[in-house]
Amino acid sequence: MDNITHSLVGLMLARAGLEKTTPHGTAMMVLAANAPDIDAVFWFSGTQTYLEWHRSYPHAIALAPLVALLPMLLARVRFSWPSFLASLIGVFSHLLLDWTNSYGIPLALPFSWHRFHLDTVYLFDAWITAILLGAIVAMALAQRVRRNWARTALAALLVFESFRVATHSRAVEALFTLRHQGAAPQRVTALPGALNPLAWGGVVEGPGFVVIVPVNLAAGFDARAGRLYPIAAPIPAMDAALRTRPFQVFSSWSQLPFWKVTPVAEGVRLDLMDLRFGTPDGPGFASVSAIVDPAGKVLRAGFGI
Repeated sequence: MDNITHSLVGLMLARAGLEKTTPHGTAMMVLAANAPDIDAVFWFSGTQTYLEWHRSYPHAIALAPLVALLPMLLARVRFSWPSFLASLIGVFSHLLLDWTNSYGIPLALPFSWHRFHLDTVYLFDAWITAILLGAIVAMALAQRVRRNWARTALAALLVFESFRVATHSRAVEALFTLRHQGAAPQRVTALPGALNPLAWGGVVEGPGFVVIVPVNLAAGFDARAGRLYPIAAPIPAMDAALRTRPFQVFSSWSQLPFWKVTPVAEGVRLDLMDLRFGTPDGPGFASVSAIVDPAGKVLRAGFGI
């Protein structure tokens, strides 16, 4: 999730009663709700390093107790078990929110790099933001019962998340009904949007094809609205590209990889993208490229080439 949402959840946790664990409880809780994103510092090292290390060890369950000490230090909180447990709750609120979206987090580090993701909430969700901002307004108008409003906002957030899980399941069921030339889907993915909780982006993978199709649960599912993309047949140049470090990093991070093969004067251009964050027509930020000559030598490989 975005850091505004994380901060607002940290504030709600503080106002719900956890701020009472220390004189600097509110600052500690807001910092704790953002603390795992300390690995976002890798943004300044380029796309490859960012994809490899953002949402890495600070987002692991095993390291959460260590991460919880950081906001206590920054807020100059004197250690106590109640304040430490409150900070830990703030850290876990971050992990739970990140788990709900499509980016994925390696919760099982250092034992596994598998990225867990529910695909139920977009990186930014307008409805969640509205719930939390509404609670802030209500608390400002009714200071005496601000704890009740904070708890109501957190409860409403849980209800909304449950609603998203249920609608995600319905969207997945709809996508499994799609057929192409009689072939049933091998895997389907329903990706959330930021505004309409009933609208999903569908990715249907079948034998030799991918269909990108919108799913609107309010209007009904129309498989004809999708666009079909043939899957490129494996070629030796792909193996050569996958031996480079940029492609290894991207492959480890990607959940919905798609190859695009384009002949060029030097040989062939390979673009490997992730369909969670773009399409073959517009791959967005999530793509890595290589130029491979006819002899199978990689001339260039990297992000943004």
